[in-house]
Amino acid sequence: MTKPVIGFIGLGLMGGNMVENLQTRGYQVNVMDLNQDAVDAVLARGNATQFTSAKELAAASDVVELCLTTSAVVEIIVYGEDGILAGIKEGSTLIDFGTSIPASTKKIGAELATKGAGMIDAPLGRTPAHAKDGLLNIMAAGDMDTFNKVKPLLEEQGENVFHLGTLGSGHVTKLVNNFMGMTTVATMSQAFAVAKLAGVDGQQLFDIMSAGPSNSPFMQFCKFYAVDGEEKLGFSVANANKDLGYFLALCEELGTESLIAQGTSTSLQAAVDAGMGNNDVPVIFDYFTNLKK
Repeated sequence: MTKPVIGFIGLGLMGGNMVENLQTRGYQVNVMDLNQDAVDAVLARGNATQFTSAKELAAASDVVELCLTTSAVVEIIVYGEDGILAGIKEGSTLIDFGTSIPASTKKIGAELATKGAGMIDAPLGRTPAHAKDGLLNIMAAGDMDTFNKVKPLLEEQGENVFHLGTLGSGHVTKLVNNFMGMTTVATMSQAFAVAKLAGVDGQQLFDIMSAGPSNSPFMQFCKFYAVDGEEKLGFSVANANKDLGYFLALCEELGTESLIAQGTSTSLQAAVDAGMGNNDVPVIFDYFTNLKK
């Protein structure tokens, strides 16, 4: 069976590794990114074409995959005069692997439907290393016919592929997941910071907490930085801050609120303002350690 031609926009650490996995598995890829070095790395592996127009990339691809930074960037790439919507073929599918605002995802899906194209929102779990090996967790959503059409492709990119319901449900799930995860990391990082300020040894605190129900991979990541000084989570303060903002927007859309998310968001924004945006989230330990009333 002939493999679909994949258009891929967004060759950051995650996206670049996802494309390498596709190439390893024999897919022809059309790629687009502002970073020419990232594009050149793809071209050097062969069976790849560079595009500078999202419209032309979409017209030349059977499936268009996005791994972009924000919902705003996705909308620019989709709705621009030279964007995906202007070039996508009938019968094609757009897959958004980024973390986007669910309402935006639903709007884009409706626009694509008028062109006879489908959409899947499929935010990701795990790391760029998993992406390179096709072992991601993929939280996919969209109508079943569209999902089943691209499921074989998703299963070559992810070890665990979940279908979560109607379009937008994947992005909702991702935002809920990141709300829980980043709130946990911020809370544990402040726990280590307060312990340090009080003269309690961080390693001893970890030994005690990890012997009980608080133990988790997130605690390990927090300990790696707070005790060992190593950044290992691979998720930046700036990205966490963006996702908490999206989660708060989702709560507002649903007519509810989250005081917990507001607190986490305030701390993450303060860490960004303190110049920590590009650091691993557990580095917020430094912000909490130096925080004065």
